This record gives sequence, C-alpha cells and structure tokens, in this order.
Amino acid sequence: MSEERNSSTQTKAAHEAWLHQMEAESRAKQVRFMDGIAAKLKRPRQTEPPVQPFRGAPAFWHDFEWSVEQRIQEFTANFTDVGGHVARLPDWEQTADWIARKAQELGAAYIVRQNEPDLDALQLEAALPEVRLSVWNTDPAEDWKARAAEADIGLVMADEAAAYTGSVAVLSSPEKGRSVSLLPTVLIILLPVERLRTRLGEILSRFDEAGREQLPAGIHFITGPSRSSDIENDLTIGVHGPGIVYTLLIG
Repeated sequence: MSEERNSSTQTKAAHEAWLHQMEAESRAKQVRFMDGIAAKLKRPRQTEPPVQPFRGAPAFWHDFEWSVEQRIQEFTANFTDVGGHVARLPDWEQTADWIARKAQELGAAYIVRQNEPDLDALQLEAALPEVRLSVWNTDPAEDWKARAAEADIGLVMADEAAAYTGSVAVLSSPEKGRSVSLLPTVLIILLPVERLRTRLGEILSRFDEAGREQLPAGIHFITGPSRSSDIENDLTIGVHGPGIVYTLLIG
C-alpha cells in the first residue's frame, strides 16, 4: 500500500513538473512573438497597460438631449434610412385602426402578439374577426416558437428606444417571448412617445442601475428589418428576422 502511495505521489509530481515546463515554454513563445511585433513596428514593447484618463462617454455626451419633437424626427429618419417604416399616431384607438388596416392590406391570416395590457386594450380580436390571433404563452400546451414562425405579423411593445441610433429596445419575459419579434414575416412595434430617449446610453444605464440579478433573459435592440451581407457581400433583407418592420409612434 505504501509503495502505491509513493508511486501515485511521484506520478503527480511528474505531471505538475510537466505542466510547469509547458507553461514556461508557452510564455517564452508569447514573449518572442510580442517582441517580434514590437521590433517590426520599431518601437519598445508595451509591458504595462496604458493609463486611460477617461472611461466611458465624455461628460458632455451625458448632458446631450433632444426635445421630444427632435427625438421623433431623428428616430424616424434613422429608422427609415435602414429600411424600416415609421407611422405617427395620436392615440391607442387610431393605433388599433392602423394595425387592422395594415393586416387587411397585407392579407394577414395569423397574428401573434405579446401578452401585454396595452395590447389587450387594442381589442384586435374584435377589429379583425377573420384573422387568427394568438397571445404569447397563454396556452402551455402550445409550441409557441412554432406559432411565432407561422405568423404573418408579430406585435410587440417597445420598452424603450434611442433616437440617435434609431433603435428600439424590446426585453423578453415569460409574457414577452423574443420569438414574437424574431420569427414572424412582418413585425409591428408599438412605441409610446414617452419611451423614446435621445441616446442609447440612457437605456443601458438603467440596466446597470437595476443590477445583474434583475436583468431580463433577453435584451434586443431592433434597428429596422433584418439585414445580412454575409454571402459574397450581397445585401439580403429578412434572413435572420422579419423583412418588414413598422414602428408606430403613439402619442
């Protein structure tokens, strides 16, 4: 038994020595590699992290803010520049009418929407009796990802938006599945004007303040329809998400 313990100790010591040797050789290679880059650049190798006098956005950027009308104008310009559509509506009643007309115009047969009180209030079931409409996650027996993939239109509420980038933030939760904004052919985003900020940082700072434990499972920034140029730099719309996106500015 004693011989077995000695053998095991020797094996462990040999293994640790081998690991130390491998690490030393790896670090030596790293040093030679970095020294070679410094030599080709004809400057001393940086061995200490540079001192950064500033972190994050400069002070003046934190104070930068547009008026409500400027936010609306800039958001509309930025969102439409990348292929999205924006409609401005005065109230929820006209919003419901707009969605009903658009669904009829597109010949939509199936709509899936988030389980949100504001969307409940639209009463789209009454406005579109000929259209099948599902409310996310209300039936545990349903395959909701499949239902979202089948939908002609997805309806979501914007949690916030940034005018400077033309981006809409949509958070996920059990009532607000991310598939509603990702899988339907057409996406309609409802954005109350009071949720429209000037800068993206105004939105991100709220997540920091809430803390890691309070973060949602998904934070999605939507800036127009899905766009991809991965294949031979050929711009294609609607590859990774809806090809048509509307934002309805309400209020």
